Amino acid sequence: MSARWMLGVVGGVGVAVAVLDAQSPFPTAGMPDQPVVVRTAAAIVKVSAIKGLVYPWALTFLPDGDMLVTEQNKSTLRRISKGTLVPTPITGLPQGITSTRRDTAGVDIVAHPRFAENHLIYVAYWKPKPNDRDIRVASVVRARYEGQPALQDVKEIWTSDSWTDGPSAARLVFGRDGKLYVGIGTPGFNEREGSAAAAQEPGSHLGKILRLNDDGTVPMDNPFIGKKGYKPEIFALGIRNAIGLAVHPETGEIWETENGPQGGDEINIIRRGMNYGWPIVTYGRAYTSDPEGKKSGLPPPNVQPPTAMEGMVEPVTFYKPSIAIAGLIFYTGDKFPLWRGNLIAGALVGMQLTRVQFNRQGLETRREAMLTELRQRTRDVRQGPDGLIYATTDMPEGAVLKLEPVTEP
Repeated sequence: MSARWMLGVVGGVGVAVAVLDAQSPFPTAGMPDQPVVVRTAAAIVKVSAIKGLVYPWALTFLPDGDMLVTEQNKSTLRRISKGTLVPTPITGLPQGITSTRRDTAGVDIVAHPRFAENHLIYVAYWKPKPNDRDIRVASVVRARYEGQPALQDVKEIWTSDSWTDGPSAARLVFGRDGKLYVGIGTPGFNEREGSAAAAQEPGSHLGKILRLNDDGTVPMDNPFIGKKGYKPEIFALGIRNAIGLAVHPETGEIWETENGPQGGDEINIIRRGMNYGWPIVTYGRAYTSDPEGKKSGLPPPNVQPPTAMEGMVEPVTFYKPSIAIAGLIFYTGDKFPLWRGNLIAGALVGMQLTRVQFNRQGLETRREAMLTELRQRTRDVRQGPDGLIYATTDMPEGAVLKLEPVTEP
């Protein structure tokens, strides 16, 4: 079935767009040049693609509405200005960001809450071990960006001492307390250094949510300060793979999206000193490629591990089967009024944006898979200063997707 066409009205301007339904064919390689309109349960959405990127990973907004975007396996940043990709990359990041393995090359970025004053950005990446580039360690770099083609005052402000050969993400978010929260996973499909069990080891940074000052030092009010055997940076533990972090707009709590193994993606509220269970409890199972569960630290794939245990925090909700849930936001804008307050997250394997509604008691009341027609692996999601939604596509012909509301004529 081919897509049909309609005249959409966006901001009072008529535009010709393709309208897709669930049965419409769509190329899996990348987005078309023309905008596409997709119907969802609570909005009709025009999706435009800002193209020219290769596996874009994360994005952050600057006060003027421009975006900085990271790409996997690249030690440069890209800037999108007024909806157009600037051709010249921004240099200055450490060269160690590049890797022979795409799953170790996730590069997160966040602007300082006072960027307008200090022009500081933060980048998290996996730093290679000397003489063995497949063994890596999480690192956070701070730099000053004032619009030049090169970053200034680039400084590595924090580096883990816990090495692993199987990282997937190191995520960043600034809390309302002004502290930098860092999510470091230990998924458990590696065989050499850093196993799933490290998530429960207080002397390892792996499988933890960490809390740092904005200069990379340790806040003295962290929950495990002075506790024997614990890394002082630890804020919470038992994390498999923190693939997204966001601050709840009302409560100020840190919310996390977490990839499960074979099933069991989680949405968690990260609270001080809590243990989130991995790999002792999970709604997922060992991969079928791990028949004895040795890599993942779980029972064999035909055995469901415990899903709850005293002292372990239950997820707010979970996905089984897995959609490979990714970056998330809580929508607070006015462009999509029926989405206000909803959690919206990307999904890699699920090729969608997942929208979750919660009631006043914090219980899930509705879940919708959106943009499945586009067949794009969506990784990071951000709300722009304009109230629109932007998402990166984890594709070789990658793009930043711009979501706008459409009023039918």
